[in-house]
Amino acid sequence: MTEFNLKTKTVLLNCGIEMPLTGLGVYALHGDTCIASVKEHIRNGGRLIDTAHMYGNEEYAGEGVRQAIRESGIPRDDIFVITKLYPNQYGNPRKAIELAFERLGLEYIDMLMLHHPGHNDAKVYREMEKYMEKGMIRSLGLSNWYIRELKSFLPQVRIKPSLVQNEIHPYYQENDVVPFIQAQDIAVQCWYPLGGRGYTKKMISDPVLKEIAAAHGKTVSQVILRWDLQRQIVPVPGSSSPVHIRENLDIYDFELSEEEMNRIRSLDRNEKHDWY
Repeated sequence: MTEFNLKTKTVLLNCGIEMPLTGLGVYALHGDTCIASVKEHIRNGGRLIDTAHMYGNEEYAGEGVRQAIRESGIPRDDIFVITKLYPNQYGNPRKAIELAFERLGLEYIDMLMLHHPGHNDAKVYREMEKYMEKGMIRSLGLSNWYIRELKSFLPQVRIKPSLVQNEIHPYYQENDVVPFIQAQDIAVQCWYPLGGRGYTKKMISDPVLKEIAAAHGKTVSQVILRWDLQRQIVPVPGSSSPVHIRENLDIYDFELSEEEMNRIRSLDRNEKHDWY
């Protein structure tokens, strides 16, 4: 059973391993910027890195992790690395999985996900199960799967996904999808927690969110990420700014009241910001 622990800042996944509660999404980060951002996240206590084949930066994310381990002495087992296979790779799953290992340069992958539904997705997942049984992949997940897709997919596989990662933010809350996923004993993670590229400025200017943030002496971003945690959702905000990376990790010293949670819930517009 998935269990959130705000003291240890981890969630116990249904496969029996712990995953950190706040991550760094490295979408759109490349080269030295990606490496430096990963290191900054780890240096300041972050332990979850989220990348993907489609991002074109797995090698930089992996290099950032390796450098952080060398420079800080943090054990590899304390860092949780997620990557994803894209549908244009589903035709040759073994090649796709091996490419992920090659690019990351890590001995094992903490979680391998399917990036979104596509032809042969269950077949690819069943190949991923074999790598998990060998201990090369520690857990499996899905990204951009909703109720209908999950009802079709889950009966086709042996190992239940440990995580579903979807777009979730105050303007797109998935108040039907999130409880459905959690009822399957699957953890939920959100990408675009702050609204996504081109929308973040608008979201952090929302008057309701600004008022709640002011009441706690926090930023709007911190309020949104805390709102995620209190819904038992793992946020993976993206940033290359050291200030914002540190800010996004500083969300454990305050709590939103039930009234504040309800006020944020009232902001839902079913306003999706990407096509997945």
